Amino acid sequence: MSHSQESPEVQEAPVVLYEARGAVAFVTMNRPQYRNAQNAKMTYALEEAFNRAISDDAIKVIVLGGAGAHFSAGHDIGSPGRDIHQSFPRVATSNWEHVGKEGAENIFVREQELYLGMCRRWRELPKPTIARVQGACIAGALMLAWVCDLIIASDDAFFADPVLKMGIPGVEYFAHPFVMSPRKAKEFLFLGEKISAKEAHEIGMVNRVVPAASLEAETLAIAEKISAMPRFGLALAKKAINQAEDRMGLRDSMDAAYALHHLAHAHNTLTSPDHLAGQDAKSMAKSLK
Repeated sequence: MSHSQESPEVQEAPVVLYEARGAVAFVTMNRPQYRNAQNAKMTYALEEAFNRAISDDAIKVIVLGGAGAHFSAGHDIGSPGRDIHQSFPRVATSNWEHVGKEGAENIFVREQELYLGMCRRWRELPKPTIARVQGACIAGALMLAWVCDLIIASDDAFFADPVLKMGIPGVEYFAHPFVMSPRKAKEFLFLGEKISAKEAHEIGMVNRVVPAASLEAETLAIAEKISAMPRFGLALAKKAINQAEDRMGLRDSMDAAYALHHLAHAHNTLTSPDHLAGQDAKSMAKSLK
């Protein structure tokens, strides 16, 4: 959640970087001056990068990371690159154009594709994915980490979903009761406080915590070990576990939570300055101090 000024030179930089290292594709969010806050441009660029990795049979594992000191500060709610009213070519034909729509339809349609829809597609990528998390992993960034099969965190990483301050019951990809216990999920949302990488590991939300200086090397080592497994076998194992999770209620719970999320947006629009209850990047960052 960043609010600094963006220079013309930085605006021209690719918002997502792609690098193949043998059988491992590194997909890196590249807005470090905004703590990798996710605008629509970045999200569609991530979709393109993931598709590139899936289309390359030489790639066996995908690593998602963020450039600079932080994985991501979440959805872009305050940078000059915020593009909430901009139209982009839609990936899912089941969704429609949000620009120019009135009332609840505008934000509901936009987030259904840009946040919930894309995250669900990325969870189903047929190749193993690893989130390489350092520094901040806040709100919308949680969704990017949670859709990955493994999460490797540096010892300086922290996690938070403070959106209840906006009156919103958690981010759109509502996996909270599945990546942690339901009681812990309530604490996480009710308090909106940071949890450390160590605590995230203790509650089972991340796989490993490693020293910050060796995060990239250790993530690559794990990815390379996975890449030695049969590609089709990896895809089948991933699908088997995802199917089990869905039968435990993940998908249905997420649909129900998404409806409540947009009830909150509509309520905010009726009772406050905007659908975010007047909160901005500065106020949300302040709530985490």
